Amino acid sequence: MAIIKFGTDGWRARIAEDFTFANVEIVTQALIDYLKTQNTSGKLSVLVGYDRRFASELFAQRSAEVFAGNGIAVDLFDCDVPTPLVSFEVKRRGLDGGAMITASHNPPDFNGFKFKAPFGGSATPAITNQIEQLVGATAPQRLPLDDAKKQGIANVIALPDDYRRHVENLVAINDLKKANVTVIADPMHGTGGRWIENLLAGGNIKVETIRAERDPMFGGVLPEPMPWNLELTSRVIRERSALMALVTDGDADRVGAMDERGEYINTHQILMILLLHLVRNKGWKGSVVRTFSQSVIVRRIAESYGFRLFETPIGFKHIGEIMLDPANDFLTGGEESGGIGIRGHIPERDGVFNCLMLLEAVLAAGKTPSEIIRDIWKEFGEFHFERNDLHVPIESGLKLVATMRDNTPDEFAGFKVVGTATLDGTKLFFEDESWILFRQSGTEPVLRVYCEATSVEKMKTLMNEGVRLAKG
Repeated sequence: MAIIKFGTDGWRARIAEDFTFANVEIVTQALIDYLKTQNTSGKLSVLVGYDRRFASELFAQRSAEVFAGNGIAVDLFDCDVPTPLVSFEVKRRGLDGGAMITASHNPPDFNGFKFKAPFGGSATPAITNQIEQLVGATAPQRLPLDDAKKQGIANVIALPDDYRRHVENLVAINDLKKANVTVIADPMHGTGGRWIENLLAGGNIKVETIRAERDPMFGGVLPEPMPWNLELTSRVIRERSALMALVTDGDADRVGAMDERGEYINTHQILMILLLHLVRNKGWKGSVVRTFSQSVIVRRIAESYGFRLFETPIGFKHIGEIMLDPANDFLTGGEESGGIGIRGHIPERDGVFNCLMLLEAVLAAGKTPSEIIRDIWKEFGEFHFERNDLHVPIESGLKLVATMRDNTPDEFAGFKVVGTATLDGTKLFFEDESWILFRQSGTEPVLRVYCEATSVEKMKTLMNEGVRLAKG
């Protein structure tokens, strides 16, 4: 049995190496043992979904069979679905939880297992720690799906319509349909499929979906909405004279976008646009959450309205925890890698929903995305962001992070260092609020270097020095 650990959002492993049918059974059984500690009535019910990765539907069936083998009522979707749909249905139906077979934006030879808690979001670290402690404690009990269906324990179900109606209550879908513009939707061969196109069908707006079909190899790029994976998207925008592109990752919980020029709109900018839209056009108020690698501008916007601002370690799970507490009066919050939460929706990131909300914000502004961003810069200051993922030994990365923390230089790349922060990695601050952050992954040999600066030139200078130090 592999060492099974839940990372930022579930357990992920290489298919046929550690992600096997046997290990899926073991993880499912551990989840069941945990659920039994939470509901002692003996009447547990769960939902199982899956994405478009290789054999995801077979792994999902195997997980459902273990639930059924333990006498737990289980519904299994009859097609691939976005991860947020599982979260939404778990909460709407009052289920004990949901399992989602997905590896999100990981390489195509990976798959994974996410647990969606009854509140309609990712399991908190406290929950996943308990599940990990139960891995291997009980031998998996399995009942073949056909037998489980005959006994009334398992059902294979079609997509319900409730998610669509919920989204239409939060986003002005009918107004979006009236817009005489062309929009590109890019699910990157993931389970976002034609969701955006179908939700906007029947009006003037023209939505052209690219990379809509299932491809377990994701067209040769990672299914992550980062600029280096969106060359095709950029070209199609320019060819179609589109207003923008709306992008989702492999399991459609992350949002990405490109502007009318085919240039990348980073998640900092998406969160800025959404925050201002919620406040100025919808009249909403509340607290704002930004993770440690999020933009200075998000903080400035929140402060300009007197909103309470939370700063958390990197990872949407930390935002989710704040969303769950009504006392926090949550409005919106986001992480740099594409996860954004919004009040009124599930306490979960949702790429499809956030794409639609972003389109609503752009159309409400009556300007192109690049014009909106320039207006934000004029009002709150201009900042440019970049991230580099460097493959270095874990020990080397940890050493650099510690050096920046314990022996902080007075100058970095010729710029005076005026402060540091160590909430998640080590961040150096400069006089104009530019910053650079070094953060080492604890599970893989990847050192992430994040940088935001007041000009492209300064950002490049800081990043180049960061990369040089990292490579030693």
